[in-house]
Amino acid sequence: MLLTLGYDMRAPDFGSSAGRLYAAALEQCEWADRAGFTAVTFMEHHASTDGYLPSPVVLAAAAAARTRNMVINIGLMILPLYEPLRAAEDLAVLDLVAGGRLYLIVGGGYREDEYEQFGLSMSERPARMEHAVETLRRAWTGEPFEYQGRTVRILPRPQTPGGPPIILGGTSKAAARRAARIADGFMPSAPRFFETYREELARLGRPVPPPLPSEEVGPLFVHVTNDPERDWVRIAPHALHETNDYASWGGGNPDHPYPSVRDIDGLRASGTYLLLTPEECVALARSRGGLFLKPLMGGLDPDLAWESLTLIESRVLPQLGVVAPPPPAPVLDRANVCKQ
Repeated sequence: MLLTLGYDMRAPDFGSSAGRLYAAALEQCEWADRAGFTAVTFMEHHASTDGYLPSPVVLAAAAAARTRNMVINIGLMILPLYEPLRAAEDLAVLDLVAGGRLYLIVGGGYREDEYEQFGLSMSERPARMEHAVETLRRAWTGEPFEYQGRTVRILPRPQTPGGPPIILGGTSKAAARRAARIADGFMPSAPRFFETYREELARLGRPVPPPLPSEEVGPLFVHVTNDPERDWVRIAPHALHETNDYASWGGGNPDHPYPSVRDIDGLRASGTYLLLTPEECVALARSRGGLFLKPLMGGLDPDLAWESLTLIESRVLPQLGVVAPPPPAPVLDRANVCKQ
């Protein structure tokens, strides 16, 4: 049973403050780690109007320091926007803080605004991506190597030998082929691109994974409540903001998962936002093999988010047979030991 939290930290003006949302996100990560969740995912975008998370490495490090069990997933990191050597350093430190729990998904992004903000062109994406992935792998050996005419060395090494896995996200056949050549895996926007990935792996003589399930994209937001009708009114402004902002970024891409909608009825009809009773949530999780939760979607009030998480802990997880991990061993009180 895969249980995942996701955070993009949108903080529109009508929602909760950014400071309150960031504090709540870390508290929720601690809760989820104790409750038996599998992973937490931190997303990345730039040049947004609502403070979308621009620094997933920083927030992921904070979450890693406050958890012990969950996979710390950056999904995805817009790698061509980064200076590769500095990215290698930051990610190595993050993997050390996480104790080897880092899982990295990288992509080229799809918005001109983001590249313009950093003085780059989107036409540079393929070359910058390949250069960055190669640099990460060489840097994470911890050994000296030649880089742009000089000898460099990146230390410390990551906790994970050779560095965390690098999964390439993408929305094209070219990205699928690139992933087959340079990455440890591929996360496509649509299953048809995964078939291109498999074909290229076979051509290169590399191991070919099984096809992706053909099921449709599931809900992108789930909120558990005893009163769905009441909470639709509370949640709808945040969901409308999120889906319409994402839709405006999609530029008509047919594989973009977020639809443009006008009202609550449109949200319900889209199927991407679900408000469920605990019993309905159990059925959904069993049918899909897990849950993906964005508790603070669109700057949602953390108190409302906790209402859902509390119900999930008390009335959903037990029905799914989720067992919380054992508590950590007590930490030695060094101050008292020194006095003895």
